[in-house]
Amino acid sequence: MLPLLIVAWWLAASALQMVNSYLVPSPASILQTTVVLVQKGVLLKHLTTSLYRIIAGFGLTFLIAFPLAVLLGTNRWLTPYVDPLLHFIRHIPPISCIPIFILWLGIGEASKLAIIVLAAFFPVFLNTLAGIVTCDPKLIEVGQIFGLSRMEKFRRIILPSALPSIILGIRLGLGYSWRALIGAELIAASAGVGYMIIEAEQLSRPDIVIVGILVIGSIGYLIDHAFLKLSHLILPWNGEKASHDRFTAKGAL
Repeated sequence: MLPLLIVAWWLAASALQMVNSYLVPSPASILQTTVVLVQKGVLLKHLTTSLYRIIAGFGLTFLIAFPLAVLLGTNRWLTPYVDPLLHFIRHIPPISCIPIFILWLGIGEASKLAIIVLAAFFPVFLNTLAGIVTCDPKLIEVGQIFGLSRMEKFRRIILPSALPSIILGIRLGLGYSWRALIGAELIAASAGVGYMIIEAEQLSRPDIVIVGILVIGSIGYLIDHAFLKLSHLILPWNGEKASHDRFTAKGAL
């Protein structure tokens, strides 16, 4: 209902010339610009580039964060050695590292991937770690009684117990990745949705800027919604709780 009210107000304000049509283009102008960008392949090119970076960056993040969380969760004596460093890094905003990543890695793909890893690491790591360490000790005792090996206890008891937290961490990490990537593309990129927006700003094209903003919000929503549906299929017993966990999850900003 609220989006419809906003669009209705936008239409009315444009028709009555209550706002500057150059600074705030009408919905019809935005729609026309979107059609042109799609027909010319500009929007698809930038969107494909951004999505490729998200897939590659988040895949790399998971390969780092998940094994580290498993290692610390199953070997808690290691925690004091790495905990101070991890908490220090966790409080550094990813966008503040863009300049140094550009100096170290250039403006190519490596710096974008580094930003995504830094943004998505802690949601995945902390939620996975929380799921492992909060596994019911009584279930582990049952596994010991049945003579399960350490690996079997992890695979058959700890991992299934931690799965809801792991999936939540992945979902949060994807959202953080998308936002951080757009920020990186706004500062240093030659392609991507963020680059399309900053280029449009330099060309004084607010209509393209608004199209980019709408695309960012829409794609972010679709990614989150799709993963929510997938998590319900994987964990049907988790019910609607997953739709609210984003506000209380470990690593949430």
